[in-house]
Amino acid sequence: MTVVIPVLETERLLLRGFTQDDFEPFATIVADREVVRYLDCGEPITREECWRGIAVFIGHWHLRGYGWWAVQDRRTGDFLGRIGLYNPEGWPGIEVGWLLRREAWGAGLATEGATAALDFAFDVVGADHVISLIDPRNARSIQVAEKIGERYERELEHRDKRVVVYGIHRSAAPR
Repeated sequence: MTVVIPVLETERLLLRGFTQDDFEPFATIVADREVVRYLDCGEPITREECWRGIAVFIGHWHLRGYGWWAVQDRRTGDFLGRIGLYNPEGWPGIEVGWLLRREAWGAGLATEGATAALDFAFDVVGADHVISLIDPRNARSIQVAEKIGERYERELEHRDKRVVVYGIHRSAAPR
Protein backbone atom coordinates (compact mmCIF):
# COMPACT_ATOMS: atom_id res chain seq x y z
CA MET A 1 0.00 0.00 0.00
CA THR A 2 1.36 3.39 -0.97
CA VAL A 3 0.66 6.28 1.34
CA VAL A 4 0.58 9.72 -0.18
CA ILE A 5 1.93 12.24 2.29
CA PRO A 6 0.07 15.50 1.77
CA VAL A 7 2.00 18.69 1.10
CA LEU A 8 1.06 21.72 3.15
CA GLU A 9 1.98 25.25 2.16
CA THR A 10 2.03 28.25 4.44
CA GLU A 11 3.10 31.77 3.62
CA ARG A 12 6.79 30.92 4.02
CA LEU A 13 6.99 27.15 4.38
CA LEU A 14 6.52 23.96 2.43
CA LEU A 15 5.74 20.92 4.58
CA ARG A 16 6.28 17.69 2.64
CA GLY A 17 7.22 14.07 3.15
CA PHE A 18 10.80 13.17 4.00
CA THR A 19 13.04 11.78 1.26
CA GLN A 20 16.50 10.28 1.21
CA ASP A 21 17.82 13.68 0.10
CA ASP A 22 16.82 15.11 3.48
CA PHE A 23 19.21 12.83 5.37
CA GLU A 24 22.36 15.00 5.16
CA PRO A 25 20.76 18.31 6.11
CA PHE A 26 18.69 16.69 8.86
CA ALA A 27 21.76 14.85 10.23
CA THR A 28 23.53 18.21 10.42
CA ILE A 29 20.62 19.78 12.30
CA VAL A 30 20.29 17.01 14.90
CA ALA A 31 24.06 16.91 15.43
CA ASP A 32 23.81 20.46 16.82
CA ARG A 33 23.90 20.17 20.61
CA GLU A 34 21.86 23.36 21.08
CA VAL A 35 19.08 22.19 18.72
CA VAL A 36 18.60 18.84 20.51
CA ARG A 37 19.28 20.14 24.02
CA TYR A 38 15.69 19.63 25.19
CA LEU A 39 14.84 16.42 23.30
CA ASP A 40 14.58 13.07 25.13
CA CYS A 41 18.26 12.32 24.61
CA GLY A 42 19.55 15.84 25.20
CA GLU A 43 22.63 14.94 23.18
CA PRO A 44 23.54 15.24 19.51
CA ILE A 45 21.99 12.48 17.43
CA THR A 46 24.32 10.20 15.51
CA ARG A 47 24.01 9.69 11.77
CA GLU A 48 22.77 6.12 12.36
CA GLU A 49 20.10 7.33 14.81
CA CYS A 50 19.14 10.07 12.36
CA TRP A 51 18.69 7.51 9.57
CA ARG A 52 16.47 5.38 11.81
CA GLY A 53 14.54 8.48 12.83
CA ILE A 54 13.72 9.39 9.24
CA ALA A 55 12.59 5.78 8.67
CA VAL A 56 10.30 6.13 11.70
CA PHE A 57 8.94 9.42 10.33
CA ILE A 58 8.04 7.76 7.03
CA GLY A 59 6.65 4.65 8.71
CA HIS A 60 4.50 6.71 11.07
CA TRP A 61 2.58 8.03 8.04
CA HIS A 62 1.93 4.46 6.90
CA LEU A 63 0.74 3.31 10.32
CA ARG A 64 -1.20 6.36 11.51
CA GLY A 65 -2.06 8.36 8.39
CA TYR A 66 -0.23 11.41 9.75
CA GLY A 67 3.26 12.24 10.93
CA TRP A 68 6.28 14.52 10.60
CA TRP A 69 6.79 16.69 7.56
CA ALA A 70 10.14 17.85 6.24
CA VAL A 71 10.16 21.64 6.31
CA GLN A 72 11.50 23.75 3.47
CA ASP A 73 11.74 27.49 3.05
CA ARG A 74 9.40 28.23 0.12
CA ARG A 75 11.50 31.13 -1.09
CA THR A 76 14.97 29.53 -1.01
CA GLY A 77 14.20 25.80 -0.97
CA ASP A 78 16.45 25.38 2.08
CA PHE A 79 15.74 22.43 4.37
CA LEU A 80 14.83 23.76 7.82
CA GLY A 81 13.86 20.73 9.94
CA ARG A 82 10.70 18.87 10.87
CA ILE A 83 7.20 19.83 11.98
CA GLY A 84 4.19 17.61 12.35
CA LEU A 85 2.17 15.12 14.31
CA TYR A 86 3.48 12.19 16.33
CA ASN A 87 1.72 9.45 18.25
CA PRO A 88 3.68 6.19 18.49
CA GLU A 89 2.56 3.32 20.70
CA GLY A 90 2.56 4.36 24.35
CA TRP A 91 2.50 8.11 23.65
CA PRO A 92 0.08 10.14 25.80
CA GLY A 93 -1.81 11.51 22.76
CA ILE A 94 -1.43 13.05 19.34
CA GLU A 95 1.43 15.48 19.63
CA VAL A 96 2.18 18.49 17.45
CA GLY A 97 5.89 19.21 17.47
CA TRP A 98 8.65 21.16 15.78
CA LEU A 99 12.41 21.06 15.44
CA LEU A 100 14.15 23.61 13.24
CA ARG A 101 17.78 24.39 12.56
CA ARG A 102 19.15 27.14 14.74
CA GLU A 103 19.38 29.70 11.94
CA ALA A 104 15.58 29.50 11.57
CA TRP A 105 14.84 30.30 15.21
CA GLY A 106 13.10 33.51 16.19
CA ALA A 107 11.36 34.20 12.87
CA GLY A 108 7.99 32.66 13.73
CA LEU A 109 8.52 29.69 11.43
CA ALA A 110 7.85 27.05 14.09
CA THR A 111 4.58 28.79 14.95
CA GLU A 112 3.61 29.05 11.29
CA GLY A 113 4.31 25.39 10.56
CA ALA A 114 2.84 24.11 13.83
CA THR A 115 -0.38 26.03 13.12
CA ALA A 116 -0.68 24.26 9.75
CA ALA A 117 0.00 20.88 11.40
CA LEU A 118 -2.57 21.60 14.11
CA ASP A 119 -5.18 22.51 11.50
CA PHE A 120 -4.39 19.22 9.73
CA ALA A 121 -4.85 17.34 13.02
CA PHE A 122 -8.30 18.80 13.59
CA ASP A 123 -9.57 19.09 10.01
CA VAL A 124 -8.12 15.97 8.35
CA VAL A 125 -7.16 13.54 11.11
CA GLY A 126 -10.27 14.37 13.14
CA ALA A 127 -8.42 14.77 16.44
CA ASP A 128 -10.39 16.22 19.33
CA HIS A 129 -7.32 17.04 21.46
CA VAL A 130 -3.69 17.66 20.53
CA ILE A 131 -0.75 17.99 22.92
CA SER A 132 2.87 19.05 22.96
CA LEU A 133 5.35 17.47 25.36
CA ILE A 134 7.94 20.08 26.30
CA ASP A 135 10.96 20.17 28.57
CA PRO A 136 9.94 22.75 31.19
CA ARG A 137 13.24 24.64 30.63
CA ASN A 138 12.47 25.12 26.93
CA ALA A 139 10.95 28.61 27.02
CA ARG A 140 11.04 28.95 23.21
CA SER A 141 8.88 25.85 22.67
CA ILE A 142 6.49 26.85 25.43
CA GLN A 143 6.10 30.19 23.66
CA VAL A 144 5.33 28.43 20.35
CA ALA A 145 2.78 26.17 22.08
CA GLU A 146 1.04 29.19 23.57
CA LYS A 147 1.06 31.06 20.23
CA ILE A 148 -0.76 28.17 18.53
CA GLY A 149 -3.40 28.21 21.27
CA GLU A 150 -2.14 25.41 23.52
CA ARG A 151 -2.37 25.87 27.26
CA TYR A 152 -0.54 24.24 30.16
CA GLU A 153 -2.35 21.06 31.23
CA ARG A 154 -0.04 19.12 33.53
CA GLU A 155 3.39 17.72 34.24
CA LEU A 156 4.30 14.10 33.71
CA GLU A 157 7.24 11.74 33.73
CA HIS A 158 7.77 10.56 30.17
CA ARG A 159 10.65 8.29 29.15
CA ASP A 160 12.38 8.98 32.46
CA LYS A 161 12.17 12.73 31.94
CA ARG A 162 9.92 15.37 33.47
CA VAL A 163 7.94 17.24 30.81
CA VAL A 164 5.11 19.72 30.77
CA VAL A 165 2.09 18.96 28.64
CA TYR A 166 0.52 21.78 26.68
CA GLY A 167 -2.69 21.00 24.83
CA ILE A 168 -5.62 22.28 22.90
CA HIS A 169 -9.10 20.90 22.24
CA ARG A 170 -10.71 21.22 18.84
CA SER A 171 -13.40 23.48 20.32
CA ALA A 172 -10.75 25.96 21.51
CA ALA A 173 -8.77 26.03 18.26
CA PRO A 174 -8.68 29.44 16.59
CA ARG A 175 -10.40 29.40 13.20
